[in-house]
Amino acid sequence: MKQVLLRSILASSLLVGSSVFGLSQAADLPVGPVKPDVEAGAKLYNEGDPARGIVACVTCHGVGGNSDLPVNPNLAAQPHEYIYKQLVEFQPREDGTAPRRGMDGAPSVMTGLAMPLTIDDMRNLALFIAEQEFTKPATASNEELVARGQEIWRGGDRERNIPACAACHGAKGEGIPGQYPRLSGQFASYTKDQLILFRAGHRANSAMMNQIASRMSDADIEAVADYAAGLR
Repeated sequence: MKQVLLRSILASSLLVGSSVFGLSQAADLPVGPVKPDVEAGAKLYNEGDPARGIVACVTCHGVGGNSDLPVNPNLAAQPHEYIYKQLVEFQPREDGTAPRRGMDGAPSVMTGLAMPLTIDDMRNLALFIAEQEFTKPATASNEELVARGQEIWRGGDRERNIPACAACHGAKGEGIPGQYPRLSGQFASYTKDQLILFRAGHRANSAMMNQIASRMSDADIEAVADYAAGLR
């Protein structure tokens, strides 16, 4: 009995010793932030960083990501994973081109604006933007396009192998966090321009969207973009 008790005590001592040793090792490891720094993101969004050549995002995208200009998209409440991915893909690769380019393949305005950003900057900005309330959604403006836009959004076009937009972006355009962006309330003209860029291959950061857009006519694109703007 004494031998059994002694063995139990020794085993317990070894376990405690191992735990203390493990904790001492863990204490030596660098500990990073649990999540991005939202306050740093807010400061960068609202004030930029002139010393590093970073322009305040609010200049173009409005207070809290609610844009007043259709040429600049609404960003408020967009999934942070999506915002981060786009900022990364505006930056040039080794060959000097960025996955996201502008009309005719020219560098996007955002490429120059995103280049000074570090990985941490982009993560901080993305989380700050995601946490903002979407207060100024755009609206649909062309009643003649509603029927066609709704048809493609909900059911796609089987004859041309165009899938329903709702399959990825949600019935109400809410998107799927971490995978597909929210399109509801986005400016129709902006969504239209992006679909055209996808179709031309100038926006090359989604092979799936390149394929889908390549099967869409100008009329399809205009109808879907306007319909999405009115979704809630």
